[in-house]
This record gives sequence, structure tokens and C-alpha cells, in this order.
Amino acid sequence: MSYARQLLDAHPGTLSAGAGLLAATIDALSDCAQACIADADDDLHEENLAEMVTCVRLCWDCADVCTATLGVVSRQTAYQASVTRPLLEACVAVCTSCGDECGRHARHHEHCRICEQACRRCEQACRELLGTLKQQADPLSGRESRSPPG
Repeated sequence: MSYARQLLDAHPGTLSAGAGLLAATIDALSDCAQACIADADDDLHEENLAEMVTCVRLCWDCADVCTATLGVVSRQTAYQASVTRPLLEACVAVCTSCGDECGRHARHHEHCRICEQACRRCEQACRELLGTLKQQADPLSGRESRSPPG
């Protein structure tokens, strides 16, 4: 059992979603951020660095967005869906872009293949949590959340 799950199970208040779903998302966010940081570092050691610039940039962006989202999703006290949802949406977008870019290099670079897998897993976990949160009211505002247009 992950530390995220243990801490969620020990949380004295009400959780914004099921502990299992939250823990899976937190673990995926953490793994993705770490994979992106390591992949960017590995990219910088490749012979044809010019071909890896976009991959490095997207990995850095993905790591930053995942890290921010990880912090917000981990904090359940005074939870506000209106803050969490946009971060999860940004995470889905950047994980998709980063995963696509890493996928372009995956046949030639094992580190990119691994990072692509972490991005895809994180993208899916964030989508699942987002699907749960879209139907909830924001506890502090009392307003029901709305799905974004599109």
C-alpha cells in the first residue's frame, strides 16, 4: 500500500473522492514527475541533442505541472474542486503532449519509452479523477461544478 493511500485512509475529514482513486492519481502524478525529470536528464546526454529539445522542454513542463497537481490533490482539507479541476485538466493536456513526444523517440531511446508509459498512466489517472470531480459541488462555495465547454 502506498504512502498516499495510507495517509488518505488516516485523513480525519471527508475526502473529495474515493481513497483508492485519489491514491492512484497521487502515485501516478509522482511517478510521472520523476520519470519526466529523469528522461529530460537522459535526453541531454543523447548525441543528437537538437532532436531532443522539444522532448526536454515538454518533460520539464510535464514534471512541473504534475508536481503542482500532486500537491493540490494531496491536500484534502478545505478542498475546492474549482482549484483542482483546472490543474487536472492541465495535467491531462501536458501528459498527452509529453507522452506523444516521448513516443516519437521511444523506438530509439528506452528512457523515452519509459517516460511515455508514465505520462499515459498519469493522463488516464487524472482523467478518471476529473470525471469523478466534475459532478461534485464545491464544498466551500456550495456551487455545483460544471463541465468545461467542448
